[in-house]
Parts: sequence; C-alpha cells; structure tokens
Amino acid sequence: MHREHELHNRRWGRNLGVALTLAAFIALVFGLTIAKVQRGDSMQAADHTYRSGLDPATRAPVEPVE
Repeated sequence: MHREHELHNRRWGRNLGVALTLAAFIALVFGLTIAKVQRGDSMQAADHTYRSGLDPATRAPVEPVE
C-alpha cells in the first residue's frame, strides 16, 4: 500500500484554503457587479478620457422640491 507523505497532506490543506479564498473573492466581485447592474448605476469609468457626465461642475443644477 502507498501512504502519502505528511508534506502532501499539508500542501493539500493549504491549496484548499487558497482555492476557497479565491472562490470567495470571485463571488464577492460577481455579487457587487450584479448589484450595480441591477441598480442601474452609471457604468462610466475612469478611463483617462474627459466625460462631462462625471464632472460635477458641468451637471445641471437640481431644483429643490417644495
């Protein structure tokens, strides 16, 4: 019979921990993406080009509702 070395068992445990951490991070990013898409937030990003929609100085003033 072949018995695994103790080092292999430790590596397997460490690899499992890394895999679970990576899966949790992916799930978090996916969940945040879905929440943003469903909420309908602006999808503009900072891609080093000027966008007037992101500049607070160029937005139309909002009149207070009385």
